[in-house]
Amino acid sequence: MTVKVAVIYYSATGSVHSLARAVAEGAVSAGAEVRLRRVAELAPDSAIDQNPSWRRHADAAATVTEASVEDLAWADAFAFGTPTRFGTPAAQLKQFIDQAGGLWREGKLADKPVTAFTSAYNRHGGGEATILSLANVFYHWGALIVPTGYTDPAVYAAGGNPYGTSMTGPAADGPDTATLEAARHQGRRLARIAIRLLEGDRTADATATGGYARDALAATTSPSA
Repeated sequence: MTVKVAVIYYSATGSVHSLARAVAEGAVSAGAEVRLRRVAELAPDSAIDQNPSWRRHADAAATVTEASVEDLAWADAFAFGTPTRFGTPAAQLKQFIDQAGGLWREGKLADKPVTAFTSAYNRHGGGEATILSLANVFYHWGALIVPTGYTDPAVYAAGGNPYGTSMTGPAADGPDTATLEAARHQGRRLARIAIRLLEGDRTADATATGGYARDALAATTSPSA
């Protein structure tokens, strides 16, 4: 069974972009159809130009399709990535999420599995808090949060964050091999859980339909009292 996974992220200097690609690779390896999408940049060029790494990545990221709310409607599961901003998501990702009110009111975000990943310069720089902050959104959506947990050796090798993959260190270094493998595991886990949920829904629908048919048949063939 093929599931549709949207990997939606914001990255200033490229670290979260690398994580997002690894999450997408993991989901694809589990059989998912994936849309890798970046959210719109809100910072002015004057601010971006002050940081060569930011400018370099902003120019390179132009080849990645920009996220739209339709990507959320399309997907069976979501993965969101953001650098930490004082323990909360970057404004760029938050601005995108704030556009999803219509889908939320229609119930089209409920019951879909979702996971999150992040990056911070310091090990205690807010990575876990950022993922937990995003979880508040997911609670309101009625989505089904899929943490990495301690479900694979890759999680331990990358630092042991059970909330979601989190890179620590300078952006210039980028995620190391262990962190990228943890991100791939996170993508695989999300896709596999989405597949199990969809298979369960279809089985339940088939059972319900069969039960209805049997009841209808009994009603039309039973002898009258």
